Amino acid sequence: MKLFNTLTRNVEEFKPNVEGKVNMYTCGPTVYHFAHIGNLRSYIMEDVLEKTLRYAGYDVKRVMNITDVGHLSSDADTGEDKMLKGAKRENKTVMDIAKFYTDAFFADCAKLNIKTPDVVEPATNCIDSFIEMIEKLLEKGYAYQAGENIYFDTSKLQNYYVFGNQNEEELMVGVRDDVTEDTNKKNKNDFVLWFTKSKFEDQALKWDSPWGVGYPGWHIECSCISMKHLGEYMDIHCGGIDNMFPHHTNEIAQSEAYLGHKWCNYWFHVHHLNDQTGKMSKSKGEFLTVSLIESKGYNPLAYRLFCLQSHYRKPLVFSYEALDQATGTYNKLKNRVAVLAKDGAVNEATVAEYKAKFVEAVGNDVNTSMGITLLYDVLKADLDDATKRAIIGSFDEVLGLDLLKEEVVAEPAVDAELEAYVLAKIEERKAAKKEKNFELADAIRAELLEKGVEIKDTREGVVWKLV
Repeated sequence: MKLFNTLTRNVEEFKPNVEGKVNMYTCGPTVYHFAHIGNLRSYIMEDVLEKTLRYAGYDVKRVMNITDVGHLSSDADTGEDKMLKGAKRENKTVMDIAKFYTDAFFADCAKLNIKTPDVVEPATNCIDSFIEMIEKLLEKGYAYQAGENIYFDTSKLQNYYVFGNQNEEELMVGVRDDVTEDTNKKNKNDFVLWFTKSKFEDQALKWDSPWGVGYPGWHIECSCISMKHLGEYMDIHCGGIDNMFPHHTNEIAQSEAYLGHKWCNYWFHVHHLNDQTGKMSKSKGEFLTVSLIESKGYNPLAYRLFCLQSHYRKPLVFSYEALDQATGTYNKLKNRVAVLAKDGAVNEATVAEYKAKFVEAVGNDVNTSMGITLLYDVLKADLDDATKRAIIGSFDEVLGLDLLKEEVVAEPAVDAELEAYVLAKIEERKAAKKEKNFELADAIRAELLEKGVEIKDTREGVVWKLV
């Protein structure tokens, strides 16, 4: 197994702290609204990572938090509390909002074949742990009290910007509209561990603490929840690329100050899903959820395949045209598997050979597109159907595409009007080529491809198909 480690910015051979065992942590959702499909891209790729590790023989324990308190909307521990915002929007209590959207999140995960982590812990279960960690950070001189809040003192660290691609300018007031100055801080990149005095006078959830009634800052929860269930040493910490700074930077700062040693060896960050206007978010345009794409007739697993066709470290651009193409690919793949005969003896040696190839392919920094390529290689290989089905079923333990689930899926129909249009364009292209107008000929090919039609020049003439 090899992984790109964001901390070192290198692809490294994966070596867990304890041979054969993997402690893995995933930053969970803030449950104030539905997850959009951009959020879920991260969880799909983290799911593939976990399943690949298990497939390769590791004993994995994966923990995820649920942020149901204290997640603010800006990097400077200011801005509107997202949980309170959700409660106000729907005229419900914060805990009602948390329960509803936690259930909705896991329902979406089930539709996408994302395995539920071994441990799921809401932040509100761990207030005593947060207080205990903060007390120790104060004792060790890594935290201070100012304006009735408790802050982590980043000036006590030799290297705060551990991921190496941030600088202090990024936290300056005025860089973003939603960042306002907190005059209590000794340093502008210090962050809040516990609020007892904030702009949220009507904060719904508050607890007693040695510093007064208040609530935890956002970053403290992941450190404490991971240590509670995984101990002092972690192998892999996962999250979206937007969590890298400041959230994961602050997690490392407080965790290693608290523990006195290195905390996590590998950091796995999934890049954004963008739409054509930029990064996808809940506040922009059409709010793209699993339920929405289902209502438009799409199978959620076609979206999973869409994600698997790209590498997790590359930004991915979503469009309905791209999802249409993924749907066509998914349906054809399902139908090719469906026609394989179920009877016959399985060649176990061949299955083992292909499993090793799959671990080598996908285990090379979660290269899911190579896993899909290997799947097609199996379908084309000179193997009996029973062995092909066994290999495909094995691969699907990681890919999670329900490839052996017995269902016939419809491939796009070719209607007479479309056929007439395509044939006319082929004749138009033929004339353009005859006149040596190759620019027009290429433009016609591109126009057809945009409409989901692929043409190919053969010795027998031009052939076409829907893609």
